[in-house]
Amino acid sequence: MKQLSITKTIVAASLLLLTVSCGTKKKTVQTTKPLTEAEVQQGTFLRKVNSNAITNKYITSKVKFRIRVGAQDMTLTGNLRMLKDDVIQLQLMAFGFVEAGRLEFTPDRVLIVDRINKQYIKASYNMLDFLRNTGLNFYSLQSLFWNELFMPGETDVKDETLQAYKSQTAVGDDEILITYSRDKMSYKWLADKNSALIKMANIEYKDKIHGQTQLNWDYSKFDKVDKKQFPKKHTVTFTSPESKEVKIDVTLNYIEHKTEWETRTELSSQYTQVALSEILRKFMAL
Repeated sequence: MKQLSITKTIVAASLLLLTVSCGTKKKTVQTTKPLTEAEVQQGTFLRKVNSNAITNKYITSKVKFRIRVGAQDMTLTGNLRMLKDDVIQLQLMAFGFVEAGRLEFTPDRVLIVDRINKQYIKASYNMLDFLRNTGLNFYSLQSLFWNELFMPGETDVKDETLQAYKSQTAVGDDEILITYSRDKMSYKWLADKNSALIKMANIEYKDKIHGQTQLNWDYSKFDKVDKKQFPKKHTVTFTSPESKEVKIDVTLNYIEHKTEWETRTELSSQYTQVALSEILRKFMAL
């Protein structure tokens, strides 16, 4: 089995996560019509989905990180640290003890650090047209990591926001399909009919000229965390007409709520900032 270099692993992971973490904020148009009985029942289920969210603001865990790009395959260990509404940090380790790279997402920017070559990229979320036009932002990415619903362009999902979603029984009657669409974007979630736990999230962009780009985020191995259930395995698959399929498995080991860690990465003068186009070039060369 061929292996990716550590640098290429960082590049591929960064591009996949950048795809779902960017965008401008837009206001959702709310309906003022009286709700039907079916809509009330739908709202009850969606509120149950929302109520499954972990309330602790910190989630930390050792992780196993596997990435596949075409026939290439590599597995690293690392650490996932998240502070709700503030930061997502994914630290990638080589040989189990040397930090090879770091991905850090905050509401206003993304930082990608290549420790091996002492390079980094710091970019705002509106630097790529496609990402800017998707209506997604840091809070959407956060919701994907936290196994929650999200409304594109918004910071959270309120009760009144739930009216914008549609839901229906999926094949087999064991799951509920939740959908929302806008412009060229469609968003889908598959939730267990009884527990209301989200098992899958799907984001799709369709364009007659550029083709179809799709991201799928599967959740499995649910375990008890703070009296609620949280997925310990996240499988993320990204496909587009321009590049090879990228698949990432992030498996959490033991979920904790550590608070003693730096929420912002500081780099010394030894690191060189490179352009966003450089990471795109490396990604296309994988």
